[in-house]
Amino acid sequence: MTRTRPDLDSAYALRTPEDSERLYEEWAEDYDSSFATREDYRLHIQTARAFVAARGQGPVLDVGAGTGLCGAVLADLGVGPLDATDISSRMLDQAMRKDIYRDAIAADVNKGIPVPAESYSGVVSSGTFTTGHVGPSALSELLRVARRGAQFALSVNAKHYDSAGFAGAFDSLSENRIRNLTLQDTPIYGPRATGAHRDDRAFIALFEKA
Repeated sequence: MTRTRPDLDSAYALRTPEDSERLYEEWAEDYDSSFATREDYRLHIQTARAFVAARGQGPVLDVGAGTGLCGAVLADLGVGPLDATDISSRMLDQAMRKDIYRDAIAADVNKGIPVPAESYSGVVSSGTFTTGHVGPSALSELLRVARRGAQFALSVNAKHYDSAGFAGAFDSLSENRIRNLTLQDTPIYGPRATGAHRDDRAFIALFEKA
């Protein structure tokens, strides 16, 4: 039986953390070239720039860091130190080869990140809060590891912002756990993208821990 090569459709079809880990372990070695470069992926750039524009600073936790695309942009913009966390250890291996992260933490954010509370002054995530990946229930764990006043920049796939419950979750958190929430609507891909999802968009949620 022929095995399907990992691609964006298979990523969007994920339903469990185990499926996610399996896919990204297989995709890790050529993710940057077979997906990010080929499809003119830009969300990580926009997320990093939004974090810096909001005066975010380190230490920063890059959630769902993958191969370190967002972290590399943050490092180029002078942000650090950076730690990476991802469900896939092979993705993290690729990220650490970029020599931009202080530490790599293999973890399923839905089950918790093995770091002390209030460890970070900034939290970023690009491409993780989307269908088949991580839902709004993980926001509480990210707030746990963030210090008071920590700046967040989290991308959320626009198609799933309402349907997956992100709108309601942010409304609830805005009552007493976060402040200054804004949403930046941004394209996920650049003009050279050719895939079926080339017109997809995301919201970058910017806020601070109250």
